[in-house]
Amino acid sequence: MSLGQFIHFVILLNKVPNKETTKEVIKSHVEHLKTLDQQGKLVLSGPFTDFPSGMVVIKAANKIEAETIAQADPFVIEGVRSYEIRTWHLACAENNYLE
Repeated sequence: MSLGQFIHFVILLNKVPNKETTKEVIKSHVEHLKTLDQQGKLVLSGPFTDFPSGMVVIKAANKIEAETIAQADPFVIEGVRSYEIRTWHLACAENNYLE
């Protein structure tokens, strides 16, 4: 197993104060997620229930590709969310929880 298969990128989408998210922008965001899923890049996504933000976990070749994906999100394009990217190393049974 290669190390790369356990490296993902986390896009943290933070609500921009005083910016309303329309149903149209939400629909466009969902379409963006569906496209990522069809491309095999989406790992998981969803909003937080205790904080006005959400998370998208993706597979990408590198952080530059992850940035490109984040910048293409309609939430970001429309200015209703800002984003941060984190590189995430998945710990699981397949890699012995990083031991």
